[in-house]
Amino acid sequence: MAGGGSRKLVIGMALSGLVALAACGAQEREGFGPTGAPLETYTAQQIFERGEYELDQSDNEQAAYYFGEVERLYPYSEWAKRSLIMQAYAHHLDKDYENSRASAQRYIDFYPTDDDAAYAQYLLALSYYDQIEEVGRDQGLTFQALQALRTVIERYPESEYARSSILKFDLAFDHLAGKEMEVGRYYLKRQHYGAAINRFRVVVEDFQTTTHTPEALHRLVEGYLSLGLTDEAQTAGAILGYNYQGTEWYQDSYDLLTGAGLEMKARGDNWLARIYRQMVKGEWL
Repeated sequence: MAGGGSRKLVIGMALSGLVALAACGAQEREGFGPTGAPLETYTAQQIFERGEYELDQSDNEQAAYYFGEVERLYPYSEWAKRSLIMQAYAHHLDKDYENSRASAQRYIDFYPTDDDAAYAQYLLALSYYDQIEEVGRDQGLTFQALQALRTVIERYPESEYARSSILKFDLAFDHLAGKEMEVGRYYLKRQHYGAAINRFRVVVEDFQTTTHTPEALHRLVEGYLSLGLTDEAQTAGAILGYNYQGTEWYQDSYDLLTGAGLEMKARGDNWLARIYRQMVKGEWL
């Protein structure tokens, strides 16, 4: 009988232990630590390390919460500074771009000369940049991304984030030109030639360094020919022939112009003639 009672006691203790472990796990996810004690009873380092643990578990929202609590409970400590940049990072991983940007901006405001200020500015720029593909035709975020990336490049040129910012700047710039092209093609397809030309003109004048310039010039040839403005069409073709002869757009424009008995030659005194003088002849005045 004594042996049976001992076994029951051992089994009961084991079951109690499993329940306690399960409860501990639940408390660790919901609160902090195996006892579920208030955060105020833990040191800044302990809470910070809990945030790191949540990052390792890919619970970015919870990680941001713990890093924020370090800042709240220990506002003037070194751990608070470290937590603020980690909070911005955790929010960014969670695609909570608004809060990531807010945390990054606070870091820049509070610690402008700190080593991580460059990274904070880079995170701020990414909070705009990473949304570019989601904004449709509203290019406000793209302009903000360009401004923030430029800040990284100009303010922290020697940082490890400058090169990445330059690459992203070029891509964002190209994205803006691509949106102008998209709208221009829409108008051109519907034979709204004046509206289409205005969009392609923006690309040629303001986005000359992007990959969209050759097509923009070709679309200008199409648009101007459709309106019977042969001087402009020929001049666009001349620029295309001088700078982008190896592209498919050159051949398409060549076929259009020669098919109409025209040359790829600068003619007249129009805005494209000015571009031709600048790009081909180097006459900037």
